[in-house]
Amino acid sequence: MTESNDAPTPKRASRVAAKAATPAGPKPARSSRPGKQGVVAVAPEPTHRHPNLGLAPIDMTAGFPAAAAALRRNEAAIAARALEAAIAADPELQLRFDDAGLRQLLHDAEVLIERLAMCVAANDSRPMAEYAEWIGPTFRRRGVSLWDVAALCNGIRETATPKLGDDEAGALGRALDAAVEVLRKNGRLGGDGHKRNGLLKWLYRGV
Repeated sequence: MTESNDAPTPKRASRVAAKAATPAGPKPARSSRPGKQGVVAVAPEPTHRHPNLGLAPIDMTAGFPAAAAALRRNEAAIAARALEAAIAADPELQLRFDDAGLRQLLHDAEVLIERLAMCVAANDSRPMAEYAEWIGPTFRRRGVSLWDVAALCNGIRETATPKLGDDEAGALGRALDAAVEVLRKNGRLGGDGHKRNGLLKWLYRGV
């Protein structure tokens, strides 16, 4: 009777034994477009956090939460003084709004302070910059220039900065700078309510 072909040969048996003795471990990741070694490095963590992508939200304790709480406690007083500072810097602002409009601006300043407190708590200027992007259509419908909102931001800076430490004031200043930059940029678009250059308005009439 002939010997079965399934019987392992000595060489095959030694290879199987060596493979079994090798400890199992994670296989290196291979790139779809391999380089010299065919192994890709671990990708760095993204610097942004976008909740819609399943990433962690902004950490509201990473900055200065105590200073943020102080801003919220004094929100009404800071808003009133910020409006006064904005009117002192541009007296015509008071003439552009009636009493109801000024009260609405006072409420707008309180909302800005709330967003600013988020920025100070997280030491991140994005909540303020994002809010400045969102509010453009709303203020256009109300007939309020975004440049007047930027003046409110500068009034908040003038009022709130002296009450904060250096690091806290730095976080507040960066957030307000980001918001003012967005407001000034979007305020240049057509439809904004700020007073424009009379000569340019005459030159480009009907365009």
